Amino acid sequence: MPFSLPRLRQLFPGFLLSLTLALAASFVAASQGGPAVLYALLLGMAFNFLSSDVRFAEGIAFSSRSILRLGVALLGGRITLEQISALGWHSLVGIAAAVVITLGFGLIAARMLGLRQRFGILSAGATAICGASAAAAISAVLPRYPNHERDTAFTIIGVTTLSTVAMVLYPVIARLFGFDATDTGIFLGGTIHDVAQVVGAGYSVSHETGDTATIIKLWRVALLVPTVVGIALLVRFVPPGEVIADEGGSAKKAPLVPMFLLGFIAIVIANSIGLVPKPVGAFMGDASRWCITLSIAALGVKTSLQALSKVGGRAVGLMAAETILLLLLVVALLKLV
Repeated sequence: MPFSLPRLRQLFPGFLLSLTLALAASFVAASQGGPAVLYALLLGMAFNFLSSDVRFAEGIAFSSRSILRLGVALLGGRITLEQISALGWHSLVGIAAAVVITLGFGLIAARMLGLRQRFGILSAGATAICGASAAAAISAVLPRYPNHERDTAFTIIGVTTLSTVAMVLYPVIARLFGFDATDTGIFLGGTIHDVAQVVGAGYSVSHETGDTATIIKLWRVALLVPTVVGIALLVRFVPPGEVIADEGGSAKKAPLVPMFLLGFIAIVIANSIGLVPKPVGAFMGDASRWCITLSIAALGVKTSLQALSKVGGRAVGLMAAETILLLLLVVALLKLV
């Protein structure tokens, strides 16, 4: 059995370490402000020396993968189909198009810059969809390759930093463009990477803007499902030597539809038809944040700061370019529609 007593004993030390780091990160975020996932990643990296300790290895691997997938599935407790449909088809299609274009740009630009295309799709997915959560989910379905954990950690740091900067600057940019409360909400929800920063920026403008920004952001979170399924299809069926199946690793091992995404869809549907009471939905949202924070802490333990420093300026430039492209696409959507 996968969770027999000997197996639990093997997992416990690494899981307990990851949980302790997640608790510490949440405490720092609550007392000092800032994103808990970033603190979790940085605290985890401080304990990288434990990644080679056999007592912790299994539990850390379990926390960084299985707990992560549970957290992504539980995100569904925050979304209903009614919330999504209330936005109107023009906004939904426009935001979806911006996500697709950003993903395509990341894939092409990574190749042009001499970076792994898997890093391009990872960074673009984090930028276009929902920041650290998307990076973690996409990382979970990409076939393993050299420096897989390093690239994931770098993406999380980069997207969280850019998202925090955007939380401060984008409300000012919205005023410069003369957007009203609703358009400002669409702009903030459609461009800022992480959910927490979207909420912070939106409600700093007005309650109406905050509500609109949150719903738009949840639509982007919902797009995580087709995105991850599309990536799984790409790495499973694209012939070797093409797109992201040419970089080593076994693309055949990627599941067609990962179970955690099926769980996400099932929870969204259940939530939409009223089967999930509001307190339970709120609990799922909190549990999702805890699971993701814990898994990111475990990822940090597996990440070497020395290896992270070798990512290079081209990767930084790519993520900045993806962020600017997404901003321009959403502004164009608001100006043209």
